[in-house]
Amino acid sequence: MVRHKNRYILLEVKEIGRSDRSHLKLKEPSLYTAILKMVEKLHGDFGVAAIRAGFVAKYINQHTRTGIIRCRRGPHKLISSCIPFIKMVEDKIVSLNMLYVGATLRHCFGFLRNYQLKKFNEYCVSLNSEEEKAALREVMMSFEKLADRL
Repeated sequence: MVRHKNRYILLEVKEIGRSDRSHLKLKEPSLYTAILKMVEKLHGDFGVAAIRAGFVAKYINQHTRTGIIRCRRGPHKLISSCIPFIKMVEDKIVSLNMLYVGATLRHCFGFLRNYQLKKFNEYCVSLNSEEEKAALREVMMSFEKLADRL
């Protein structure tokens, strides 16, 4: 058996026309189909066949608007070339930004932890009480429970 190397792409999903504070109601299958359709549009049947094996939307956090997708090494270049062109997911106008491409989930979660801490510090400027800060920290760092399971 040959070992298949994977790449994990960390995405930021921004919904156009809504504030950054509102929750993003988005599911993993809808992100999967949106990416698959864009790959088909830009790279045709070859692109779809290349990425289909091993392509999974692993994680989406609705509060922090981040997601992780897994794909095989090699075809990950086809996916990463299509991500900036995705404008609609589940009839919502969105903008997808690639934050990080890593070889393991552990590396992606490490990057995500640092990224969320920066965002948390930006949001804390407008909060007054310690209870609000604690609630925001709990929501933003909820991915750590998932990272510990892996």
